[in-house]
This record gives sequence, C-alpha cells and structure tokens, in this order.
Amino acid sequence: MDVERTALPGIGLQHIMTTDRGRQLGVISHRTGRRDLVIYDKEDPDSCIATVALTPEEANAIAELLGTGRIIEHLAELHRQVEGLVTEQVPIPAGSPYDGRPLGDTRARTRTGASIVAVVRDGQVLASPRPDFTFLAGDIVVVVGTGEGTTAVAQILTHG
Repeated sequence: MDVERTALPGIGLQHIMTTDRGRQLGVISHRTGRRDLVIYDKEDPDSCIATVALTPEEANAIAELLGTGRIIEHLAELHRQVEGLVTEQVPIPAGSPYDGRPLGDTRARTRTGASIVAVVRDGQVLASPRPDFTFLAGDIVVVVGTGEGTTAVAQILTHG
C-alpha cells in the first residue's frame, strides 16, 4: 500500500492513502500538534466529504486502537523470524520501586538491551510508551529482547 506524503508549507504534513476499494483517507499533521482526519470524495478525490479535527491525545488514542493489533502481529512474526528474540509480559507488582515512576527512570534499554514496547493497563494496550509514561502497580509491561535482557528488565521492574 502506498502512502502519499506532501509537505504543506506553513501548516505541516499531509499523508493520503487509498484503500483497496478506492477510497482515499488522509491525515493532516499540523505543526501545532493537531491532526485532521480527512475522508475524500470517491467521485472527486480533490474534495473532502468529512474532516475531523483531533487533539494530540485523540490522535494517539486512534493510533493505539488501529495499531495495537498490528504491533502484536508484528511481534509474533518477528518472534518466528528472529531466533533468540523473546517477548515477555512483566507485571509491575505492588511495592515495585517503579510504581508511580516514569519508564525513563528504569533506563531499561541502556542497562539490558531489551525494549519496552507496550504496557497493558486495565485491558487496554498502550503501544510504544514514551520515557515520561508513568507505571502503576498492576500494569503488564511487554518487553522484547534476548532472554537474558528480558529477565533483567523483569528484575529491574520488580526489585530496582
């Protein structure tokens, strides 16, 4: 599938994709952080029939809804393709030194070489958490790396 990327001077970027059924969808990423979800007219692709302005939080929520399943599929495929790659689900237990602290404080990737790729909280998958993401007891942290690296991340999250 092709995604057409166009710079919009003074505004930001526009990405347009065409579905298998010929429908064009776009996202306009404004320099301010706002995103517009755009649906173009099937008969006149230069005209849009609907535009939804999204805050950064709303855009992230939609991205997570659309991307979560894909991330899990990609991880499963990587796991099949790359020998030695392990995916672990590590709970944040009550009393963890990282309960209430941001992911960046763990320095997990630097210390272990393993990557924290998602967090499951209250049944929702939060993909690609940023360094300022704050862990809470009960979170399930999805870690990808070698067996040794994922075990080391589990130790960090449990004992510090």
